[in-house]
Amino acid sequence: MVTQIIYKTLLASFILVLSLLVAMYSTLIERKVAGWFQDRHGPNRAGPWGLLQPLADGVKLFFKEEFMPGSADKLLYILGPSLTMFVALLTSAVIPWGPDLVINGTAYPMQVADVNIGILFVFAILSIGVYGIMIGGWASNNKYALLGAVRASSQMISYELAMSLSIITIVMMTGSLSMREIVAQQQGFSWNIFYQPLGFLIFLICAFAETNRSPFDLPECETELVGGYHTEYSSMKLGFYLFAEYINMFISGAVMATLFLGGYHFPGLDKLGLSPNVFAFVSFMVLFTKITFFGFIYMWIRWTLPRFRYDQLMKLGWKSLIPLAILNVVITGVVILLNQ
Repeated sequence: MVTQIIYKTLLASFILVLSLLVAMYSTLIERKVAGWFQDRHGPNRAGPWGLLQPLADGVKLFFKEEFMPGSADKLLYILGPSLTMFVALLTSAVIPWGPDLVINGTAYPMQVADVNIGILFVFAILSIGVYGIMIGGWASNNKYALLGAVRASSQMISYELAMSLSIITIVMMTGSLSMREIVAQQQGFSWNIFYQPLGFLIFLICAFAETNRSPFDLPECETELVGGYHTEYSSMKLGFYLFAEYINMFISGAVMATLFLGGYHFPGLDKLGLSPNVFAFVSFMVLFTKITFFGFIYMWIRWTLPRFRYDQLMKLGWKSLIPLAILNVVITGVVILLNQ
């Protein structure tokens, strides 16, 4: 029992550090990708190939002036970015990062919490993330920040509906809410994306909206709302909001890979005759590669498509994605009944 607790603590710490490192270097990679798309150099002055740029940005944020509006609600002003960062990190707890590790003959799962309602846990935590943004905009006592927070909250709540409906089809097919069970049923090349292409497309679009990424970055539209809900934030409080966005990208990529792309499975991997621990490491790298692919998609779309107008964003969510998600649920139910 004590050994299990120590192992879970170490695994959770590893995932925490990994998430922070990915968030740090995603900022560098995005600027490099932007430079590649725009035929220019990205950051290349801080360290070789600009590898120390994220550290330079972090030091800059730490040493920036810690500003707080005099009319702000101080408790909520601090709680907003803290809650957003906490929620972004918490969703990784139920993701299976690989098969079991074998240490001294004992198998240890590469999953912090194997709850039987893993998908519901993810969506419950995501719904709490709305409060971090809303609290930040409200506590600033700035009308532009409040408008940005309202816009972000309505966007996230609207697209959560279509995202949830797209997941119902996965639950109908697998008969389980456990993330580990969903991954186990996709062994080999039986990935859910081949059975639910429409559900995957809906989930992918909603993931862009949930992470406030372009072309759904209306909450941070500089031309209309200055800086959105974090207009009045500076130093590491602003850094928490910015870091949370990249952590959400990382975790949403992990969720999409887990639900639709087989998780840590890859065809033929289990036939290589690898030892359990080597197999676990290779499987983890397979999942990480899939997550990296989604990260590139996020960056590709940002530097390709223009921002939606707010009415277009809401129309897409309510009049297109939600009806398509409901239709997908009905079709999946009919197919399951016909195959029984």
